Amino acid sequence: MSAGGGTKAIIAALVANAGIAAAKFTGFLITGSSSMLAESVHSLADTSNQGLLLLGHKTSQRKATRTHPFGFGRDRYFYSFIVALMLFSLGSVFALWEGIHKISEPEALTSPLVAVGILVVAIGLESYSFYTAIQESKKIKGDAGWWAFIRQAKTPELPVVLLEDAGALLGLVFALIGVGLSVVTGEPVWDGIGTVMIGLLLGIIAIILIIEMKSLLIGEGASPADLDTIVDELAAGKVERVIHIRTLYIGPDEMLVAAKLALVPGLDTADIAQAIDDAEARVRAKVPTAKLIYLEPDLDRSLV
Repeated sequence: MSAGGGTKAIIAALVANAGIAAAKFTGFLITGSSSMLAESVHSLADTSNQGLLLLGHKTSQRKATRTHPFGFGRDRYFYSFIVALMLFSLGSVFALWEGIHKISEPEALTSPLVAVGILVVAIGLESYSFYTAIQESKKIKGDAGWWAFIRQAKTPELPVVLLEDAGALLGLVFALIGVGLSVVTGEPVWDGIGTVMIGLLLGIIAIILIIEMKSLLIGEGASPADLDTIVDELAAGKVERVIHIRTLYIGPDEMLVAAKLALVPGLDTADIAQAIDDAEARVRAKVPTAKLIYLEPDLDRSLV
């Protein structure tokens, strides 16, 4: 599964969420709906999140320094982790607090049709953002299923945008149901219940993202398929076998490979150097993200 930036999906989500946040907040001021307020904060948080993802993408492109010799690729993981925390704190916790407050002290809605109209338009805009994220993700997910893609992707932005957009669409549906039931039944408590559902949904999504982004941030190695490919390509030519190997993603587009190799006996220094160079070339040809490769010829002590 190759890495990619997903910048188009981020920008589409940023534009959509900024417009939706303004519309929802206007709707809240008119109607007093807690679902609309929760969704306004949700969209505002999402807009900020897209900005953080773009910032992480930019700062990750800084050149390596003596202090950071492997570069700044993990900035993208860091900012994606911050996004997950913001989704939990600004989205989930606020929605739960507002929903519980509205359930305990329900207030009648004013101009509920305004809220319904805004929510329907927001669903259309979020659907466009979600469609864009899906199309961008298809370019790099390969044959993996969507859940496997979210769990295994080394590019953090696309899983974040996918889950955010999916959560936003479901949240809008919950808000629409809450407002609709409040109008039909005359019981404003349904608006509060819809808000609580939004909070629970955002909490689940945020926890999934926190777990996945933490895993990337502390360091993940090659996927089983890529690791098998790397080992197969190393153990060819004048390399008899791979004695020991470690891999680590130091950024979404850059993987470190370190290995000890048992070479064919009797090689001179020039042949050893050529064997190492050939092994590196074979790996890079099959796994382009393996950009940093350190190979050490050694004795296969298991045979001694």
